[in-house]
Amino acid sequence: MKKFIQTIKNIFKIEELRKRIVYTVLLLLVYRLGSFIVLPGIDSTMLANLQDTSSSGLVGLLNMFSGGAFGNASIFALGVMPYISASIVIQLLGVFVPYFKKLQMEGESGRRKMNQLTRYLTIVILCIQGPAYMANLHSQIPQEAFLAINRLGWSSFVYNLVSTVILIGGTMFVMWLGERITDRGIGNGISLIIMVGIIARLPYALTAEIGEKVNSTTGGLLLLVVELIILFFVFVAAIALVQATRRVPIQYAKRIIGNRQYVGGQRNFIPLKINAAGVMPIIFAQAIMLFPLIFGKFDATRGLAATLSNYTGFWYNLIFFFLVVVFTYFYTAVTVNPTMMAEELKKSGGFIPGVKPGKKTVEYLDSIMSRVTLPGSFFLGLIAILPAFAMLCGVNNQFASFFGGTSLLILVGVVLDTLQQIESHLLMRHYDGLMKTGRLKGRSGM
Repeated sequence: MKKFIQTIKNIFKIEELRKRIVYTVLLLLVYRLGSFIVLPGIDSTMLANLQDTSSSGLVGLLNMFSGGAFGNASIFALGVMPYISASIVIQLLGVFVPYFKKLQMEGESGRRKMNQLTRYLTIVILCIQGPAYMANLHSQIPQEAFLAINRLGWSSFVYNLVSTVILIGGTMFVMWLGERITDRGIGNGISLIIMVGIIARLPYALTAEIGEKVNSTTGGLLLLVVELIILFFVFVAAIALVQATRRVPIQYAKRIIGNRQYVGGQRNFIPLKINAAGVMPIIFAQAIMLFPLIFGKFDATRGLAATLSNYTGFWYNLIFFFLVVVFTYFYTAVTVNPTMMAEELKKSGGFIPGVKPGKKTVEYLDSIMSRVTLPGSFFLGLIAILPAFAMLCGVNNQFASFFGGTSLLILVGVVLDTLQQIESHLLMRHYDGLMKTGRLKGRSGM
């Protein structure tokens, strides 16, 4: 404990690091304040139904990424999801479209060009999602809540157009905040904004869980203590597992795939990820699992839809687990390029003993990724269904989301990345790091 306090003092002794932390905190406060500013012309007292419908499913996922702004009808309601969607599309185009492949190979200039294209595509997505969000507002809250229409005499078209422009401006401003945090703060701006939004939901979820346990007559407080202890160990285990699965040197992977290992060139390992897909497979799988709700409107398929839509049911979680595994392989195949890895290996003067350079090396690396991805996909699948087990044990839906799924992975990943940034500043100035070994691994690996 004494060493930890001394480390905190060392952090604030470094003027540059202190300024970066304060700058980051101030910008995050601006974002949190903006998430409570309701769109002009809407009565904020009539948003209860919208907040109820945005607590689960894909809409709940959007609300989580926006830090509750989606359910508040805020100017930041669309959050950073349009930017994330645009980034994914540009990333996929880099695999299939020659022009984007060329940009990826151009280094820093190509990266800047792709970032610019990502921003343009974000605006296009916002132009689609903005009117869709306004249509959802009109269907979820009473028409009396639209004061600009009822009292000022605005037409629905004009009001929706103005609100869409405000929503687009809100998301672009959030993107700007993220870029400022990345450039002048402690880094990982967009990730930090998402993490702060998730953490902001924790007090409400914890308060609701405490209320339920206090009102319970069967040892509720004892169960609450047990839940908090389990949650602590889940976070600790997730941090350990995520750190262990960030990078896998071939000399460790050889225990899975055989005896060959990379020993040539200037480096003694090829960095490979057990979990190269991150949290995206869970997001894709959650979106697919919403389709059964569509068929619940028909009598012939209502029973099947109810079975597949039961979050704590066996079939829902089995299919969900399977989809996460499938999407992990799919996203890894799309984002990891063995050809580029083989070329970088050749440029650095490296080789894999017993494997010919060129096509054979590409095939060998591809087979490695296919096998190494297997434990990563099962790890993601297990994390994805952990909230269902928590709900079966009596935890309310909102608090159960912190026992696994996207909330847990994002929190753990961003915390590790942020600690790595602080660690690097401390070590550069010859201070002791946050970890005893000084080898904290972030998502970028070592």
